[in-house]
Amino acid sequence: MNDLTAAMLTAVQLVAGLDADLLEIVSLSLQTNFLALAVVLAPAILAGAFLGVWRRFRTHGFWVSLLNAMMGLPPVVVGLLIYLLLSNSGPLASLELLYTPTAMVIAQAVLIFPIVASLTHQTVSDYYDVLNKQLRALGCGGVAVMTTLLYEARFSLITAVLAGLGRALAEVGAVLIVGGNIYHVTRVMTTAITLETGKGNLALALALGMILIALSFFLSFVAGLVRRRGRMQAEI
Repeated sequence: MNDLTAAMLTAVQLVAGLDADLLEIVSLSLQTNFLALAVVLAPAILAGAFLGVWRRFRTHGFWVSLLNAMMGLPPVVVGLLIYLLLSNSGPLASLELLYTPTAMVIAQAVLIFPIVASLTHQTVSDYYDVLNKQLRALGCGGVAVMTTLLYEARFSLITAVLAGLGRALAEVGAVLIVGGNIYHVTRVMTTAITLETGKGNLALALALGMILIALSFFLSFVAGLVRRRGRMQAEI
């Protein structure tokens, strides 16, 4: 049996046996990911919907372009900027958040926000083009139009939310910089995979990789179900 096969078998045993270290890392990963998503979800959706409905103010194009550009932000640059803010010489040093799960949540939230907001903007804009005249004919004002469009686009918006969550799950650069990958404190799946691979501990790295891939497939599966449900609702 070669080393890779042995590592694969050990990885399967770690997953099947619910290894304590493995569960701790996965648990912290999910906690930070979902918390980051929860923090930005409402403001990101509202910002995207606002830009999708109110299009006539002068700087509209700038804000849309900025959101789209922020979707491609390099994670290590985001991590560096947050590090500078939270470090001992930074303006937020008194909060003592560097190398804590909270710092990781902040970094992930910054990366998730433009994704959810930009996808929401595009979705709401598409629905606005189709339904605007009908809604205006019914006497709906701006807020009522936005609320109605958000409801009509709810299935597509779930896909946008899942895209944001998937971005958080895959993040490594920013959380490594601001979290430090500290054992029992800030070690999450992506940073642990990086560390354990470098140490030659392929079994744990593979076990975490299996779980990460499974979660990615699960999100894709849920997104597919949501899209199909949305199409079925549209046909009724």
